[in-house]
Amino acid sequence: MQVSRWGNSLAIRLPAAVVGSLKLKEGDDIEVVVADERMFAIRRTPGARSVLARLHKYRGKLPADFKFDRGEANERGA
Repeated sequence: MQVSRWGNSLAIRLPAAVVGSLKLKEGDDIEVVVADERMFAIRRTPGARSVLARLHKYRGKLPADFKFDRGEANERGA
C-alpha cells in the first residue's frame, strides 16, 4: 500500500482483498489498531444492529443498590 496526501491528511487505499474479506462498502466505519512499530490491524466498526444484538444478549444484573437518576444521567451527557 502506498501512503498519499489527501488534503491536510495522509491516506492509504485498501487492497481489494481487504475490502472483500471485511465486506466493506463506501461509507463504512473502520478502526485501525497499531499492533507494534511495523504491524497494524484493520477491523470493521460494529454497526448499530450488531451493537443492539449484543445488548439483547446481555443478561447481566445491576447491583442491588443501583438507583437510576435521570437528572444525574443528563448531567453526565452534557
